[in-house]
Amino acid sequence: MDAPREAPLNHRRLIPDRDQTPEMAGVVDRNIVALLERRREDERRKSAQDRIADRVTRFTGSMLFVYLHLAIFGSWIIVNLGWTPLPRFDPSFVVLAMMASVEAIFLSTFVLISQNRMQAQADTRADLDLQVSLLAEHEITQLITLVTEIARRLDVDAAKHPELRELAQDVAPERVLDHMERHERQLNGVDGRR
Repeated sequence: MDAPREAPLNHRRLIPDRDQTPEMAGVVDRNIVALLERRREDERRKSAQDRIADRVTRFTGSMLFVYLHLAIFGSWIIVNLGWTPLPRFDPSFVVLAMMASVEAIFLSTFVLISQNRMQAQADTRADLDLQVSLLAEHEITQLITLVTEIARRLDVDAAKHPELRELAQDVAPERVLDHMERHERQLNGVDGRR
């Protein structure tokens, strides 16, 4: 007999039910929807300046931008080399070089604005990942402690697994970071002597 079907999840928008995505657990669907909603909310909160920077960056990273520049710069060069009946207006290409330089300054600034915001988002996600990992580590530590206690009460020999005692201890992230930095300094010291 089949298990009763769950009702489709509803979270402001229609979410496929399990029949449409049988390989996904309900919690995965919930997490996907939460992440997408968060992205939409972040997009809505963007300032006008950030939206402009994103649009400019998106456009300058497209092939249309490349094709436009090929057409404009190519025409400019062809005309100013005297290969057409049109009059030469920049025979030394100084104006072209100046325009390209100014454009490069502005475009690099737009790219940096977008990258700074993306880096801030990446930092936030990394902080979230760290918090979730620390929570998961703490929960696993508590589960190991509980299972060890159950094994002791059932007279199961846990001595066969000496690493359980280490795993049952909470990890202090600041100590782990100190340990990593100490090892890195030692490795750099060894590399520096070579």
